[in-house]
Amino acid sequence: MLTPSSWRHAVAAAACLAATAASAQPDTIGSVDTVFKFIGPDHKIVVEAYDDPLVKGVTCYVSRARTGGVKGALGLAEDRSEASIACVQAGAISIEKPLKQQEEVFSERTSLLFKRLRVVRMVDAARNTLVYMTYSDKVIEGSPQNSVTAVAVPASTVIPVK
Repeated sequence: MLTPSSWRHAVAAAACLAATAASAQPDTIGSVDTVFKFIGPDHKIVVEAYDDPLVKGVTCYVSRARTGGVKGALGLAEDRSEASIACVQAGAISIEKPLKQQEEVFSERTSLLFKRLRVVRMVDAARNTLVYMTYSDKVIEGSPQNSVTAVAVPASTVIPVK
């Protein structure tokens, strides 16, 4: 029989699994070392590719710092907030269902608690363009560091908006 405490733990574990399954997993394209660390992995800049889950044919490339050393190896380090993004048409663009005017499409943890790298898609219907912005946040304070890119959708493909 489940006690209230074990029930809460089971619900929390299920929520974590659902959140992990829902997030897009990036493909690591490559990385460069920026600081040699004697113990643990080096500090580096990584480039990862994310395919937009609702817009087939659009891939976003995000470069960001990844902290190394012992803390980085153990997943306890806090990565820097700076990131850069470039999204491209990597195939025929198709949009099967209406998009929200603005929606978070990717999110990845960059510290043990509270800090995440986020990618938001915005629809510029007047120009038939998808705009992607990346930024990092914290629960306590926001970060003005951001980067933006845009993908012009062919005129023959109308962007459906909710």
